[in-house]
Amino acid sequence: MLPYAAYLRVYEPLSAFSERDRAFWAAYADSKDRPRRAFALSAEHAESVRRLLGVPAMPAPGAESTNAYLRRIEETLYVCPWQSRLRSWLAFARFRGGTPQRIADRFVPRAIAEQTMDDFDRFKLQGSSAAALRTHIRTSTWHIPAPWFVPFDSAERWLVLGRQEPAAEQAAPTTTTARNLLYVTSMAQARRRVARALLVIRRHVGEVTTLTDVEEVGRWLEEFHPHSLVELDYGGLVHLMDDATLQGDQSAAELSAALTGLDTGQEELAYAMYQRVIVRWKSIQALETAN
Repeated sequence: MLPYAAYLRVYEPLSAFSERDRAFWAAYADSKDRPRRAFALSAEHAESVRRLLGVPAMPAPGAESTNAYLRRIEETLYVCPWQSRLRSWLAFARFRGGTPQRIADRFVPRAIAEQTMDDFDRFKLQGSSAAALRTHIRTSTWHIPAPWFVPFDSAERWLVLGRQEPAAEQAAPTTTTARNLLYVTSMAQARRRVARALLVIRRHVGEVTTLTDVEEVGRWLEEFHPHSLVELDYGGLVHLMDDATLQGDQSAAELSAALTGLDTGQEELAYAMYQRVIVRWKSIQALETAN
């Protein structure tokens, strides 16, 4: 079973990578042994489960992943590296920082935890720039933060409820697991929508938590090549939602309507649309503590 998590991903064009990495990813794309897009998320999850179920558990891989999510549009190859080691380090640092040590030690022996953080510290010292800590994938468990919908339009929504036929799986550029909901847009559109949202929020609401969260998404997007692709993948969250709920989930459209209502003085419409998004995801997030 996939984790109940969603993913915000950036796919950079092959030209954005160094010459060495371009050669590696080009060969990877042609490899018959790489995880195919339809099963890549399951393969990534299985890799982490094997590591955590080992004795002793390993909070981070010993080496960086050589896998990536790929998209190809016409002649352009877009690459989103898994970066499993870096993402694991960052997640483990957050876990250690927000968990009392006596409890944290129950999950990972202190010696293993300290070695993991020492390895991360050495990696950071070796990095020549902030780009060394830049991840192409962001993860949110049990819900999708409202600011993640800002870069997307309802027309970019792609929903699959049932199992695809094998021929379609081979041909579809957005092929994924049999049940999923995706949004995909260009970096230019994503940045434009984030900039518009920031302008509207500053003009009509002022300094609020939502503004800070949207700003943070905007800063992250600015770190990548301007011709990249941006993808929001509901991941394992689709298994918390029945078909009718998935079909009725128009969070990106509702958030866009809320911003338009706010900008045109339709405050009641803006509030109603925003509340629909917030209430929907709060109800799903509450399942984390259900029994």
